[in-house]
Amino acid sequence: MLERIRELNPGLNAYLTVSEEKAIGEARKAERELCGRSRGTKRRDRGALHGIPISLKDNIYSAGVRTTGGSKILAEFVPEDDAPVVSSLEQAGAVILGKTNMHEFAYGVTTENPHFGATHNPWDRGRIAGGSSGGSAAALAAGLCYGSVGTDTGGSIRIPASLCGVVGLKPGLGRVNAQDVIPLSKTLDVVGPMARTVEDSSALFRAISVGRKNKHESSSGGFPSTRGRFTLGIPREFFFDVLSPEVELGFEAAVRLFEKLGARFREVSIPLLAESEEAGNQIAWAEATCYHQEAGWFPGRADEYGEDVRTRLEMGTKVSAVDYLRACSVAAKLAGSLASVMRGNQLEALLVPTTPIVAPRLGEDSVAIKGRKHGTRALLLRLNRPANLAGVPAVSIPCGLTRGGLPVGIQFIGGFGEEHKLLGLASRFERACPLSRQPTLDFSD
Repeated sequence: MLERIRELNPGLNAYLTVSEEKAIGEARKAERELCGRSRGTKRRDRGALHGIPISLKDNIYSAGVRTTGGSKILAEFVPEDDAPVVSSLEQAGAVILGKTNMHEFAYGVTTENPHFGATHNPWDRGRIAGGSSGGSAAALAAGLCYGSVGTDTGGSIRIPASLCGVVGLKPGLGRVNAQDVIPLSKTLDVVGPMARTVEDSSALFRAISVGRKNKHESSSGGFPSTRGRFTLGIPREFFFDVLSPEVELGFEAAVRLFEKLGARFREVSIPLLAESEEAGNQIAWAEATCYHQEAGWFPGRADEYGEDVRTRLEMGTKVSAVDYLRACSVAAKLAGSLASVMRGNQLEALLVPTTPIVAPRLGEDSVAIKGRKHGTRALLLRLNRPANLAGVPAVSIPCGLTRGGLPVGIQFIGGFGEEHKLLGLASRFERACPLSRQPTLDFSD
């Protein structure tokens, strides 16, 4: 992995910091434990992650390793302690290669970072990797790590997973400890795994999740059975109002395949979806600005932020208490209506596209769909916010490639605590429909 990072990272800018010496030390420790080479000790196997090289998004505290949050303000910040999620990974024996690039302070969806440079999509280096966990997704797609841990506030795991053709799980609120992770919105932030396969994502999730297992989990790591007939919901309203033809084609092909696998589909309507965009904005704007004010950075150091992040922090100062409380009320009601629809229709999950578009070009602020222009940021967030507001898990997986060779993603949205049910559904689809090829990494130009 380290050799591959040295060769390919300059053309992708997926990593900001590579902890080569620390990683080699962790690998040697794993080797000693797995082979029983320490004098007087027995062989020790810590599980599926023991000795596996992974990466961390650069807003997750790691002791002794620079943690920038993708910002100029924290460009030289080195935490003294590990975040609990990092401690869990180290207890599982994972080898941490380094920290991946991200949108500044996780406050965007492109990872076009004004301080450290943009991350490039391995499928087409002229396109974005998505964000804010863009470096993690690009590193995975290019084979620069076997797994990664990112964060998701409005789609920041699932968006780059979709655009880069990898798997990204947004767990339910509180299912992974988010302490010592530089926050965007403390109400909406979650920490979750990203990997190249569903099984790998599941192994990471088992290592970092907290709380007791539920009926969908097993100690062996197997997925719940979906043999025979099962029902998936498709909310055509909202999720399909603005969708590019190539994503729509990919989704419909996924539906046909799932029908062959035994799925029944039921079209459902979920109240308040149309209000999710505004509610998500109000909560994130207010909470992000509050954090940056309490940290003493804004507005005193406003000139050290990128223009897009500074603009959103300014917008946060204009959110009234009434607007914020109303947005929180929408979130609670959306969670209730989603649970009611799932229960009333006896659904295993909802199946929807992850993003309405494939990866846009770097610097492309708007994208035309069926002759009408839409803002890139709003498009990429649109189909992901509802799961964040409702606090429920969602997983994005690749469902194929466009004629132009770019990945298309679909996502499963489930009930709280049902991450392993979603992973089981995703695994069944993945086995039937693996990506036909991987990105061509020829950087000779």
